[in-house]
Amino acid sequence: MPDTSVDLRRQLDMLPKVDLHRHLEGSLRVETMLELVKSEGLDLPQEETALRALVQVQPHDPHSPANFLAKFGYVRRFFTSPDVIQRVTREIIADAATDNVRYLELQFAPVALAEVGNFPLSEVVDWVVEAASSATLEHALQINLIASINRRETVGLAEEIAQIAVDHMNHGVVGLSLVGDEVAYPAGPFVPVFVAARESGLGITIHAGEWAGAERVRHALEEIGATRIGHGVRVIEDPEVVAMARDRHAVFEVCLTSNVQSGVVPSISDHPLPQMVQAGLQVTLNTDDPGISDTCLSAEYALAVEELDFSIVSLTGLILTAVQASFMPQREKTALESQLLAVLISPA
Repeated sequence: MPDTSVDLRRQLDMLPKVDLHRHLEGSLRVETMLELVKSEGLDLPQEETALRALVQVQPHDPHSPANFLAKFGYVRRFFTSPDVIQRVTREIIADAATDNVRYLELQFAPVALAEVGNFPLSEVVDWVVEAASSATLEHALQINLIASINRRETVGLAEEIAQIAVDHMNHGVVGLSLVGDEVAYPAGPFVPVFVAARESGLGITIHAGEWAGAERVRHALEEIGATRIGHGVRVIEDPEVVAMARDRHAVFEVCLTSNVQSGVVPSISDHPLPQMVQAGLQVTLNTDDPGISDTCLSAEYALAVEELDFSIVSLTGLILTAVQASFMPQREKTALESQLLAVLISPA
C-alpha cells in the first residue's frame, strides 16, 4: 500500500478501470451547465455556487433519497436540443477516459432526455448512439450503452423504450435497466417487459436492494432473471438471498459515494461492501452519478482503500470481475481482459 494519500491517488489514477454503472443524466459537468444556463436562457442560477447547490450534493445536504433524486429534476432542464444531448454525451465519455476508464457502460434514460423538447424517443436514442460512437474514436476506451426505464413510467412507455433498445442492439445498446424509487414503485408491473428484452438478447440490470430490502433483490433475480443488480447492498440483510445471489453468480454494481449521499448507509466506513465480498458475492465498483456526487472512479477506489481496507490487488480483482460481468460478447471480454492484465500485472 502506498505510504501517502498522494501516492495512493497517483497509483489509482494509473489503474485501467471498468465502470458498469454510470448514468448520463447524473454525469454533466457543472462548467457545461453554467454555460448552458446562459446560452439556453434557462431559469437557473448563473453563479457557480448557487447552481452547484441545486445540481450537486453539498456537504450540508441531508443524506436522503428525496434530496438525491431532487438533483435530477434540475439536471433534466438542460437537455434542450440534440446538440446539447450529444455534447454532454461526448463530454461524459471524455471525462471517463481522463480517469483511465477503459470500458464504460453508460446508462441513459430516453424519457429524461426527451422531456424538455418533447423529442421522439427513438431519435433521442439515435443521438446518444451517434455521440457515443464518435467519442469512442477519440478516446482510448470502449463504450456500450444501457437504456433505462424509470419505475414511475407507465408499462406502455417501458415497452416502447425496450423495443427501441432492441432495435439498436447492433448500434451499441447492450442492456436495459430499471431505475428510480424502488420503495414507491415496485418492479412487478415491468416483469414482462424485461423478460421479453432478456429473451431478445439484451443484458438486464435492475436497481434493487438500495432503498428497499433484500426481498427486492430476490424479486429481480427470480422473477426478472437479472444477471446484474444496481447497488443491491441491502442483500446482506438476508442470508438466503445472499446464498441465492452467490449461487446464480449475480453481479452487484456498488457505488460507495452515492450510497452515503442517498441515505442507504450512514458513512463509507459503514458500507457493507467488505461483507459482500466476504460472503462470496461478485461485486464491482462504479460511480453512479459523478456529476451529482462530485466524484470519479479513481476517487471511489481511494475510498475503498482508505476507508474499507481494500488493497490494490483486491481492486484489480473487482476490475476483472467487471470485465466478465459486462454485457459485451465473450470474445470482446476476453480481449479486454488480456489488455488490462498486461497493465495490471506489469511492474510499477
